[in-house]
Amino acid sequence: MSKGLGQWKNSLKPAQIAAGMNAANDNARRLSEDAEILFNLNRFPSALSLSILSIEESGKVSILRELALAKNGDQVKDAWKAYRSHTKKNVMWLFPSLASSGANKLEEFKSIYDEKAEHPLLLDNLKQVGFYTDCLGKAHWSVPEQIIDKENTENILKIAKMMCKDSIYTSKEIELWVKHIKPVWKGPMELMKEALNNWFEEMVKENLITEGQYSFKDFIG
Repeated sequence: MSKGLGQWKNSLKPAQIAAGMNAANDNARRLSEDAEILFNLNRFPSALSLSILSIEESGKVSILRELALAKNGDQVKDAWKAYRSHTKKNVMWLFPSLASSGANKLEEFKSIYDEKAEHPLLLDNLKQVGFYTDCLGKAHWSVPEQIIDKENTENILKIAKMMCKDSIYTSKEIELWVKHIKPVWKGPMELMKEALNNWFEEMVKENLITEGQYSFKDFIG
């Protein structure tokens, strides 16, 4: 890579954050669409790995939200490190499964972000298995097309498609996010919940978001 294309590692303005979120979401959709094309051609290993890449791109959105809230250089550094970490970007892939199992409160999804959780590494390993041959276990050759099946690929592809959003992120949304969340960021959970509800209420007033099937306030708790 050219020195002129070095990775940016500093803070970003709200408009830049929104642009990055939209770019990530658009690319996640492109990858999931490519994965679906391959799935329909029975190219399951490549379809699976592209689906996981799509999930990672979708995961950049929440990390960019964190970057917008960074209060110092260390938090900026941590946000960019997470942005470029496969296992930090894919943590949300279990969200649909937990939701379908009945989880409907923010507290019920805490395990997703547990530092000791194994699901991010599991998905990253699955991506590697879908792309590459390797010698694993007791000198066993791992061959993608012999391991990756239709059912598992279809499940991961569905998650990737669900994580792609139809909405367009705006600088106004990020400005409101910073206004409400930054003062209490990494503070007491009750204050953060109150700030989230206040942010959502102002988003609704500004016609930037609409209440979904389930109450946002009930979800936050």
